[in-house]
Amino acid sequence: MPFSLFVLNGKLARVLIRKAGIQYRSRPLIISVDAYTNPVYGVYMKELTAQRIAAKAGLLLDREGAESVTMRRVAKAVGVTAMALYRHFEGRAALLNALADAGFQDLAIRVTAASKPRDPEKRLVRILDVFLNFALERPRLFELMFLTRRAGARTYPRDFKARESPTANLIAEAIEDGIKSGSFRKLDAWEITFEMGALLQGLVMLYLGGRMEMDTEEFRAFCRRSFRRYFHGIRS
Repeated sequence: MPFSLFVLNGKLARVLIRKAGIQYRSRPLIISVDAYTNPVYGVYMKELTAQRIAAKAGLLLDREGAESVTMRRVAKAVGVTAMALYRHFEGRAALLNALADAGFQDLAIRVTAASKPRDPEKRLVRILDVFLNFALERPRLFELMFLTRRAGARTYPRDFKARESPTANLIAEAIEDGIKSGSFRKLDAWEITFEMGALLQGLVMLYLGGRMEMDTEEFRAFCRRSFRRYFHGIRS
Protein backbone atom coordinates (compact mmCIF):
# COMPACT_ATOMS: atom_id res chain seq x y z
CA MET A 1 0.00 0.00 0.00
CA PRO A 2 1.74 3.21 -1.09
CA PHE A 3 -0.17 5.45 1.30
CA SER A 4 0.44 3.79 4.64
CA LEU A 5 -1.00 6.60 6.77
CA PHE A 6 -4.50 5.51 5.83
CA VAL A 7 -5.89 2.33 7.35
CA LEU A 8 -8.47 0.12 5.71
CA ASN A 9 -10.62 -0.36 8.78
CA GLY A 10 -11.31 2.73 10.84
CA LYS A 11 -13.04 0.81 13.63
CA LEU A 12 -10.09 -1.57 13.97
CA ALA A 13 -7.68 1.36 14.06
CA ARG A 14 -9.60 3.01 16.91
CA VAL A 15 -9.49 -0.27 18.88
CA LEU A 16 -5.73 -0.56 18.32
CA ILE A 17 -5.20 3.06 19.31
CA ARG A 18 -7.09 2.50 22.59
CA LYS A 19 -5.23 -0.73 23.35
CA ALA A 20 -1.89 0.93 22.65
CA GLY A 21 -2.75 3.73 25.07
CA ILE A 22 -1.90 6.27 22.40
CA GLN A 23 -2.44 9.89 23.36
CA TYR A 24 -3.06 12.55 20.77
CA ARG A 25 -3.84 16.24 20.99
CA SER A 26 -6.60 16.28 18.43
CA ARG A 27 -9.38 13.97 17.38
CA PRO A 28 -7.80 10.97 15.62
CA LEU A 29 -7.82 11.36 11.86
CA ILE A 30 -8.42 7.87 10.50
CA ILE A 31 -8.95 7.66 6.77
CA SER A 32 -9.67 4.68 4.56
CA VAL A 33 -7.45 4.35 1.54
CA ASP A 34 -10.51 3.07 -0.34
CA ALA A 35 -12.15 6.43 0.16
CA TYR A 36 -10.27 7.95 -2.71
CA THR A 37 -9.20 4.92 -4.75
CA ASN A 38 -12.44 2.92 -4.85
CA PRO A 39 -15.54 4.47 -6.42
CA VAL A 40 -17.76 2.37 -4.14
CA TYR A 41 -16.81 4.69 -1.29
CA GLY A 42 -17.14 7.91 -3.28
CA VAL A 43 -20.61 8.88 -2.04
CA TYR A 44 -19.66 8.10 1.56
CA MET A 45 -16.60 10.32 1.39
CA LYS A 46 -18.62 13.33 0.22
CA GLU A 47 -19.98 13.44 3.77
CA LEU A 48 -16.51 13.25 5.27
CA THR A 49 -15.02 16.43 3.89
CA ALA A 50 -12.29 16.74 6.52
CA GLN A 51 -11.09 13.25 5.65
CA ARG A 52 -11.26 14.01 1.93
CA ILE A 53 -9.21 17.15 2.48
CA ALA A 54 -6.59 15.26 4.49
CA ALA A 55 -6.44 12.48 1.91
CA LYS A 56 -5.72 14.89 -0.93
CA ALA A 57 -3.29 16.87 1.22
CA GLY A 58 -1.49 13.64 2.06
CA LEU A 59 -1.11 12.78 -1.60
CA LEU A 60 0.39 16.21 -2.28
CA LEU A 61 2.71 15.77 0.69
CA ASP A 62 3.93 12.39 -0.53
CA ARG A 63 4.51 13.61 -4.08
CA GLU A 64 6.03 17.04 -3.53
CA GLY A 65 6.70 17.63 0.16
CA ALA A 66 5.18 19.88 2.80
CA GLU A 67 5.79 23.03 0.76
CA SER A 68 3.22 21.84 -1.78
CA VAL A 69 0.47 21.53 0.82
CA THR A 70 -1.14 24.95 0.44
CA MET A 71 -4.81 25.66 1.04
CA ARG A 72 -5.25 26.68 -2.58
CA ARG A 73 -3.69 23.52 -4.03
CA VAL A 74 -5.51 21.23 -1.62
CA ALA A 75 -8.83 22.93 -2.37
CA LYS A 76 -8.27 22.46 -6.10
CA ALA A 77 -7.47 18.76 -5.56
CA VAL A 78 -10.60 18.25 -3.44
CA GLY A 79 -12.79 20.24 -5.82
CA VAL A 80 -13.91 22.97 -3.41
CA THR A 81 -13.03 26.61 -2.85
CA ALA A 82 -10.05 27.50 -0.68
CA MET A 83 -12.39 29.22 1.78
CA ALA A 84 -14.33 25.97 2.20
CA LEU A 85 -11.24 24.33 3.73
CA TYR A 86 -11.35 26.75 6.65
CA ARG A 87 -14.59 25.18 7.83
CA HIS A 88 -12.57 22.10 8.75
CA PHE A 89 -9.04 23.42 9.39
CA GLU A 90 -8.04 26.79 10.82
CA GLY A 91 -5.30 27.10 8.25
CA ARG A 92 -2.37 25.41 6.59
CA ALA A 93 -0.55 24.84 9.90
CA ALA A 94 -3.57 23.04 11.33
CA LEU A 95 -3.84 20.85 8.24
CA LEU A 96 -0.15 19.91 8.40
CA ASN A 97 -0.49 19.14 12.11
CA ALA A 98 -3.47 16.89 11.37
CA LEU A 99 -1.38 14.97 8.83
CA ALA A 100 1.51 14.69 11.29
CA ASP A 101 -0.78 13.56 14.12
CA ALA A 102 -2.33 10.89 11.91
CA GLY A 103 1.17 9.77 10.93
CA PHE A 104 2.14 9.41 14.60
CA GLN A 105 -0.99 7.37 15.27
CA ASP A 106 -0.19 5.06 12.36
CA LEU A 107 3.44 4.71 13.43
CA ALA A 108 2.47 4.04 17.06
CA ILE A 109 0.16 1.23 15.95
CA ARG A 110 3.01 -0.33 13.98
CA VAL A 111 5.44 0.05 16.88
CA THR A 112 2.93 -1.50 19.30
CA ALA A 113 2.57 -4.52 17.02
CA ALA A 114 6.37 -4.88 16.88
CA SER A 115 6.95 -4.44 20.63
CA LYS A 116 6.48 -8.10 21.51
CA PRO A 117 9.96 -9.42 22.40
CA ARG A 118 10.51 -9.42 26.16
CA ASP A 119 14.21 -8.76 25.75
CA PRO A 120 14.46 -4.94 25.79
CA GLU A 121 17.31 -4.75 23.31
CA LYS A 122 15.57 -7.03 20.81
CA ARG A 123 12.42 -4.98 21.24
CA LEU A 124 14.31 -1.77 20.48
CA VAL A 125 15.83 -3.33 17.35
CA ARG A 126 12.32 -4.27 16.17
CA ILE A 127 11.14 -0.72 16.86
CA LEU A 128 14.11 0.63 14.89
CA ASP A 129 13.09 -1.51 11.92
CA VAL A 130 9.54 -0.15 12.10
CA PHE A 131 10.81 3.44 12.12
CA LEU A 132 13.11 2.72 9.19
CA ASN A 133 10.33 1.09 7.18
CA PHE A 134 8.08 4.07 7.84
CA ALA A 135 10.77 6.61 6.94
CA LEU A 136 11.63 4.85 3.69
CA GLU A 137 8.00 4.27 2.70
CA ARG A 138 6.85 7.82 3.39
CA PRO A 139 9.95 10.01 3.60
CA ARG A 140 8.12 13.32 3.25
CA LEU A 141 5.63 12.49 5.98
CA PHE A 142 8.51 11.35 8.20
CA GLU A 143 10.24 14.66 7.54
CA LEU A 144 7.07 16.57 8.45
CA MET A 145 6.62 14.57 11.64
CA PHE A 146 10.18 14.68 12.95
CA LEU A 147 12.32 17.20 11.08
CA THR A 148 10.11 20.13 10.08
CA ARG A 149 9.62 23.10 12.41
CA ARG A 150 5.86 23.50 12.96
CA ALA A 151 3.58 25.03 15.55
CA GLY A 152 2.24 22.43 17.95
CA ALA A 153 5.08 19.96 17.51
CA ARG A 154 6.07 18.20 20.73
CA THR A 155 9.27 19.39 22.39
CA TYR A 156 11.81 17.77 24.71
CA PRO A 157 11.79 17.40 27.66
CA ARG A 158 8.39 18.79 28.68
CA ASP A 159 6.08 16.96 26.27
CA PHE A 160 8.09 13.76 26.21
CA LYS A 161 8.29 13.36 29.97
CA ALA A 162 4.58 14.16 30.14
CA ARG A 163 4.18 11.09 27.90
CA GLU A 164 2.46 13.03 25.14
CA SER A 165 4.43 11.32 22.36
CA PRO A 166 2.72 8.07 21.29
CA THR A 167 5.88 6.72 19.66
CA ALA A 168 8.48 7.88 22.22
CA ASN A 169 6.39 6.36 25.02
CA LEU A 170 6.90 2.87 23.59
CA ILE A 171 10.65 3.35 23.23
CA ALA A 172 10.92 4.71 26.77
CA GLU A 173 8.97 1.72 28.11
CA ALA A 174 11.45 -0.68 26.50
CA ILE A 175 14.38 1.25 27.98
CA GLU A 176 12.72 1.38 31.42
CA ASP A 177 12.16 -2.37 31.26
CA GLY A 178 15.83 -2.82 30.40
CA ILE A 179 16.87 -0.72 33.39
CA LYS A 180 14.55 -2.64 35.74
CA SER A 181 15.80 -6.00 34.48
CA GLY A 182 19.43 -4.95 34.84
CA SER A 183 20.12 -5.16 31.09
CA PHE A 184 20.76 -1.42 30.86
CA ARG A 185 22.56 0.88 33.25
CA LYS A 186 20.56 3.15 35.55
CA LEU A 187 20.39 6.19 33.31
CA ASP A 188 17.69 8.68 32.42
CA ALA A 189 15.31 6.67 30.21
CA TRP A 190 13.94 9.79 28.53
CA GLU A 191 17.38 11.13 27.67
CA ILE A 192 18.21 7.79 26.07
CA THR A 193 14.90 7.81 24.19
CA PHE A 194 15.57 11.27 22.79
CA GLU A 195 19.18 10.45 21.92
CA MET A 196 18.12 7.32 20.05
CA GLY A 197 15.52 9.33 18.16
CA ALA A 198 18.13 11.94 17.26
CA LEU A 199 20.51 9.24 16.01
CA LEU A 200 17.85 7.64 13.82
CA GLN A 201 16.44 10.91 12.48
CA GLY A 202 19.92 12.23 11.72
CA LEU A 203 20.84 9.10 9.76
CA VAL A 204 17.54 9.17 7.86
CA MET A 205 18.01 12.86 7.03
CA LEU A 206 21.53 12.21 5.67
CA TYR A 207 20.38 9.19 3.66
CA LEU A 208 17.35 10.91 2.14
CA GLY A 209 19.51 13.96 1.42
CA GLY A 210 21.82 11.83 -0.73
CA ARG A 211 24.76 12.09 1.68
CA MET A 212 25.15 8.32 2.12
CA GLU A 213 26.24 6.39 -0.96
CA MET A 214 24.53 3.06 -0.31
CA ASP A 215 21.36 1.23 -1.26
CA THR A 216 18.40 0.72 1.06
CA GLU A 217 19.57 -2.59 2.52
CA GLU A 218 23.08 -1.25 3.11
CA PHE A 219 21.54 1.74 4.87
CA ARG A 220 19.40 -0.51 7.09
CA ALA A 221 22.46 -2.55 8.02
CA PHE A 222 24.41 0.64 8.79
CA CYS A 223 21.60 1.82 11.11
CA ARG A 224 21.48 -1.50 12.95
CA ARG A 225 25.24 -1.41 13.50
CA SER A 226 25.01 2.17 14.75
CA PHE A 227 22.34 1.26 17.26
CA ARG A 228 24.15 -1.84 18.45
CA ARG A 229 27.16 0.38 19.20
CA TYR A 230 24.81 2.69 21.10
CA PHE A 231 23.35 -0.26 23.06
CA HIS A 232 26.87 -1.31 23.98
CA GLY A 233 27.26 2.04 25.73
CA ILE A 234 24.13 1.68 27.88
CA ARG A 235 24.38 -2.01 28.77
CA SER A 236 25.06 -2.89 32.40
